[in-house]
Amino acid sequence: MIRKPARDDGPALEWIRSSYSTPDGPDCVEVAVRPDRILVRDSKNPDGPRLGLAPGAWAAFLPSV
Repeated sequence: MIRKPARDDGPALEWIRSSYSTPDGPDCVEVAVRPDRILVRDSKNPDGPRLGLAPGAWAAFLPSV
């Protein structure tokens, strides 16, 4: 996993909020897809840190959630 600052993303990312998230939280997660990684962030802190996962790591993670 790679932690990337918000400034690295550029304006072209489309963030998708988890269907399990609610407007008032507490568990609000968003993901954005780039060709080389999947970015994950806390929707309550969109300018904060995020995780960057390789596509294979993301695919391995999904069945467990």
